[in-house]
Amino acid sequence: MRGGVRVLACAVAFAVLTPAMARAQERRNEQFYYPGSFNWAFLKNYPEAARLFNAFDYGHAILYETLYTKPDTAAQASELEKQYRYLTTDLLVRPPRFAVAEEVIEPAYAKLAWRAKAMFDWAHVLHRQIYDVYADDRLPEAAKDSLIERITDYYLTSDLAFQPVPKSMALMEEQYYSRAFWTRHPKFNGLIWAYHWLQVGLYEPFIAFRSPHERKAGVQAAVARFWGMLRDPPATMPQVMPMTATVASLFTARHPRAAAIFDNLHMMHDIISDILASDAVARSEKRDVIYAALTEFRDTTCNVMTWEEWAAMGEHMGGLEAMGGSPLSPLAKPVSAEPPSGVPAMRDGGEREAPGAHQGGAHGALAVASAQAPTSDRDAVRRVVEALAEHTQARDLAALDTLYAPDAWVQIIEGAGVNRGWADYRDNHLKPELAEFESFTYRYYEVEPQLRGNVAWAPFRYELSAHGPRGHLEVEGRGTAILDKRDGRWLVVHLHTSGRRKGP
Repeated sequence: MRGGVRVLACAVAFAVLTPAMARAQERRNEQFYYPGSFNWAFLKNYPEAARLFNAFDYGHAILYETLYTKPDTAAQASELEKQYRYLTTDLLVRPPRFAVAEEVIEPAYAKLAWRAKAMFDWAHVLHRQIYDVYADDRLPEAAKDSLIERITDYYLTSDLAFQPVPKSMALMEEQYYSRAFWTRHPKFNGLIWAYHWLQVGLYEPFIAFRSPHERKAGVQAAVARFWGMLRDPPATMPQVMPMTATVASLFTARHPRAAAIFDNLHMMHDIISDILASDAVARSEKRDVIYAALTEFRDTTCNVMTWEEWAAMGEHMGGLEAMGGSPLSPLAKPVSAEPPSGVPAMRDGGEREAPGAHQGGAHGALAVASAQAPTSDRDAVRRVVEALAEHTQARDLAALDTLYAPDAWVQIIEGAGVNRGWADYRDNHLKPELAEFESFTYRYYEVEPQLRGNVAWAPFRYELSAHGPRGHLEVEGRGTAILDKRDGRWLVVHLHTSGRRKGP
């Protein structure tokens, strides 16, 4: 109910302010890339992925142009089916080498809502510059993290920036026009969500793997999984909008501001599709309604979720599998890295290989790497995770000190707080909480480690039984730990637990 009240209160303000703004003459000011020698490294070193994003830009542009210029339901459906076939059997298979001029593809829509187009373009620049940083092997890992934060700061200097705060999903799900596009065009909607899955999921291989060879294999495996989503649409596509914190948890732990920006960007993509597709929004009102939503995403006070609510949202929406699965794990069913049309796969330089040359390639390499992960490593990860609960029950904070990485970006999400770094969590949350317990038992079980190179993540279940001044407490829940291998030791860099009281 609180979320609904906030949405209504903000909507009233925007209804008053936005139409005048929308009718005013717009300044077409634009900014360019944050300068640096890393720019264009993604296209140079990973063209098979970078060029796909050029095709994604065309897909978004032709979608909006079609929705706006063909309001007749039958004509709209026919045109989008034709464009879907073109995208999945031609343009995505032979993606453009350079970014497309979207105003040429969507002239009517760009005239209708230029500011929306400009905000999307500016956020896509942020996306691509972060890929460039990760793709530049000359940069040390620590330098990459700090550079990404500087680029995010630069992005936020523009009045075209989406704000780096988590916004309520009610903005997308609970408006009078919500789900109009999804309901009318589920296959094209699934394609857009598959785009968004790859756009955020592709960050994970760059963080999870250390060597350029491993990263190359990881990127190719994620691209292969994207193609797998198109095998049997819409059943094999994401069933809900991919959330960055869920699909790209490693990236989110390091760069939560950028992750929130990308979720807001992707929500706005869906909102505009719904507004353009909805018969409930009069054609003469579509611009004003779009601009009201843009104003909302420039506001840091209205319809804002807490970081804890945002981090937990993925599970409420159906979890990782409903969003397309992990970009670091093999597909449930083996698929080729080939496009589904049977057109030969593209080499780095753009030439074609014989059909089948990549079958099982990067994807298979990733699966083999996982299968060959030493049993001792999996056991070591399991012992570290189980020791988190054991040392907590023993109230041995010194022993717990040895299990966490010292990095400031370590994130521990539990109960009502997001804690930055182990020391913050230990001193401001765990230590005072343990002092309240007269007695308690705590255990992690069904720990299931999965390894990819020097990164491991381990889902688990847990039970807590505690007695204190406020009575007896019984809790059961689930959690996930992410660990990084450093100098031969597995250290926790992220821990997220979510539980509920037992009993009535």
